[in-house]
Amino acid sequence: MESKKILLVAGEASGDLHGSHLVEAIRRMNPEVQFLGVGGEGLKRAGMKLLYHSQSLSVVGITEVFAKLGSILNALRTLKRSLEREKPDLVILIDFPEFNLRLARTARRRRIPILYYISPQVWAWRPKRVKLIARLVRKMVVFFPFEVPLYEAAGVDVEWVGHPLLDTVKPTLPKERAFSQFGLDPKRRTVGLLPGSRLHEIERLLPPLLDSAHLLHREIPDLQFVIPLAPGIPRTTLSLRMKNVSAPVRVVEGFNYDVMNLCELLIMASGTATLEGAILGKPMIIIYKVSLPSYWVGRALIRVDHNGLVNLVAERGIAPELIQKDVNPQRIADEAFRILKDPLLSRKMSESMGEVRRKLGEPGAAERAARIVCSVLSEPKS
Repeated sequence: MESKKILLVAGEASGDLHGSHLVEAIRRMNPEVQFLGVGGEGLKRAGMKLLYHSQSLSVVGITEVFAKLGSILNALRTLKRSLEREKPDLVILIDFPEFNLRLARTARRRRIPILYYISPQVWAWRPKRVKLIARLVRKMVVFFPFEVPLYEAAGVDVEWVGHPLLDTVKPTLPKERAFSQFGLDPKRRTVGLLPGSRLHEIERLLPPLLDSAHLLHREIPDLQFVIPLAPGIPRTTLSLRMKNVSAPVRVVEGFNYDVMNLCELLIMASGTATLEGAILGKPMIIIYKVSLPSYWVGRALIRVDHNGLVNLVAERGIAPELIQKDVNPQRIADEAFRILKDPLLSRKMSESMGEVRRKLGEPGAAERAARIVCSVLSEPKS
């Protein structure tokens, strides 16, 4: 294949992770492909030229977008100019639909083919976007098998490749070494606290998580707590909020899967990390909190029974979900007590997480997706 140029947009941390593995897989097949676009440190390390850093764009919630609207609009203008100046052979869009579908309209007008990697959650809300995607997108590559019939019904060329987390969620350290390296006591029970990968998530979720840790430690003194620091989050962001924490809480940077692997329970923000926990077979409590306007707008639009990805994939509630006002120290602690004090319940939750893992397909998703990308690149221009 001759040298090609791809403009790729990943506006969030999970998209940066999956995008970086896709770029690496494509480069193994064709080292001459050039990449530019929006991403984070993962895509930068994979060799993509960053036109805009995703950290300045990522938000959770609808009304929260306004706080970063200037950056979002500036990034959109930058990318539209790049479509004209760089003339990429393909645009790869990764989730981030409010932004990406606007860019897709411009790419479509310039007759640049579009491949969408990681479907927007049209099955959860705004299902009419499927028709827009059908008009704009040359190829849809999805992670979940239940997404295929939805797109096929709208006439979208869609292919399921499985979930790339199956290739990446692998602890790197033996448990004994991990306990020692992270300053944790192997004789104590360990609970993971995961407040999210975005600054505003941490601002909302870390305080009730830390307060719930205090309540839990008061009742079960042998508990210890650990926070795996999300990529791109400065350690000072957490340390400033942890000055008066009475429970034993460690922050560990750079070993997320090893940290999660030590835990018998994860209390975590809703998002991709819940699938990581499921792949590791961990019981979990999912928490989700946004601004009140975002919550009420979301309630009016969302059409699924669950918020957490593990529950959506399982098609039933295998992990408790605490939303909005229920994200408070006492409710979190009550749910955690229920699991920590019931070994049978904990084991059943672990088994259910194994079912989720099996539903995610087989390893090798990034390689399969890379082959699809190379196939689209090799098609004659229309």
